[in-house]
Amino acid sequence: MKTATGNTSIMDMFEEGKVVKICAPMVRYSKLAFRSLVRKYSCDVCFTPMIIAADFLRSVKARDSEFTTNTSDRPLIVQFAAQDTQTLADAACVVAPFSDGVDLNCGCPQRWAMSAGYGACLINKPELVKDMVRHVRNQVDNPNYTVSIKIRIHKDLRQTVDLCQKAESAGVSWVTVHGRTTEERHQPVHYDAIKTIKESVSVPVIANGDIKYLRDVESTHQLTGVNGVMAARGLLANPAMFAGYEDTPLQCIWDWVDIAVEQGTPFSCFHHHLIYMLERVSSQPERKVFNSLSSTSAVIDYLQNTYGSIHDLEP
Repeated sequence: MKTATGNTSIMDMFEEGKVVKICAPMVRYSKLAFRSLVRKYSCDVCFTPMIIAADFLRSVKARDSEFTTNTSDRPLIVQFAAQDTQTLADAACVVAPFSDGVDLNCGCPQRWAMSAGYGACLINKPELVKDMVRHVRNQVDNPNYTVSIKIRIHKDLRQTVDLCQKAESAGVSWVTVHGRTTEERHQPVHYDAIKTIKESVSVPVIANGDIKYLRDVESTHQLTGVNGVMAARGLLANPAMFAGYEDTPLQCIWDWVDIAVEQGTPFSCFHHHLIYMLERVSSQPERKVFNSLSSTSAVIDYLQNTYGSIHDLEP
């Protein structure tokens, strides 16, 4: 890893008046290779998958496997799960030379995370979140380094507004709001709640949830007034979504093959991404065949035979 030098603040993006387009933190999926792909297709900012801060600090092996980057992997936000102020601040100091900010996960609704004191249980601990944000601010000596939080909403929105205002008072750079409660999974996103939060703070607010096409970026912005949007499943299905493609273009599929092979992506990850990308554009019999492939060479042969090679795209 090389230390980035002279990087400007990521906050400048929010001042340009455009809606910032962000790749969400996704367990197993938003790793370096996938970040490299979506950056080719109009993604402005990428998050790492959630990293448990305590494990990251405890083990060199965990650091090497959980956090990989390169000089073109910017702007980059490292998302941590943490339950105490010092652990988060120490982890932030480790990654600060190689990234543009850290994000505290206050939104993961999975039972294991909440029972361990991570994720969405933190939305009910506003004073702790406030202290964690302030502690990172005080310990990282780069004034341009961002500290953000990603949250879910409460049933009583006044609690969410209070949480965001407390985080703002501690120096939070921005807030990402997944517009569902901890109990909700596939229910409609509460855009009205995101709008209320946006109107209650002066820092940028990012909307997350159900961003599947580029048109959803604009409609979410219109409904809520947010400064940016974050996509997860929408980008898995179509990494070129932010560039305006309705479905994954062939060029993007071959770009993924090139990046994955070049970076030595494990086959299961390489294959899984392609399963997502091809879901909308392939028939059920085609998917059945593709899902059963078990080697990189078999996948490449299949793609060439079914969709054509990259040379077929050249005029």
